[in-house]
Amino acid sequence: MLSAQSLKEIDIELAKYPAEQRRSAVMGALRIAQTELGWLKPETIEFVANYIGIPAIAAYEVATFYNMYDLKPVGKYKLTVCTNLPCALRGGVDAGEYLKEKLGIGYGETTPDGKFTLVEGECMGACGDAPVMLLNNHKMCSFMDAAAIDKKLAELQ
Repeated sequence: MLSAQSLKEIDIELAKYPAEQRRSAVMGALRIAQTELGWLKPETIEFVANYIGIPAIAAYEVATFYNMYDLKPVGKYKLTVCTNLPCALRGGVDAGEYLKEKLGIGYGETTPDGKFTLVEGECMGACGDAPVMLLNNHKMCSFMDAAAIDKKLAELQ
């Protein structure tokens, strides 16, 4: 189900923890699987759980709790906008509304061409850079006013 490279990366995650605490590697293992496959199908979550030696329900608990895990297909670019209070006070809600208008979609939706998925996110720990947006769960974009959003969307075209 996963490439040899992904399994090697999961093995590296597993090596970080004592044998009796393999469960601790589940977040990293799910991230690796999602990076390779684009999203986490139920059978992928079960595969990861079996590979690291934990009950499938334990992996499902993690995958369904954190919004960085995608349980359905997403666009090529997943844009997660923080709308928690610090970002909201500095334009996070406006950034989200601007993106909805520019992309023609709402939160939790993907553009018809499959290019962009827009997600409302929780605090990303970068309140001083508000409003912030996370690109594909890995790249933090700071000070995302309308001009910065336009620039970022142009880069992604």
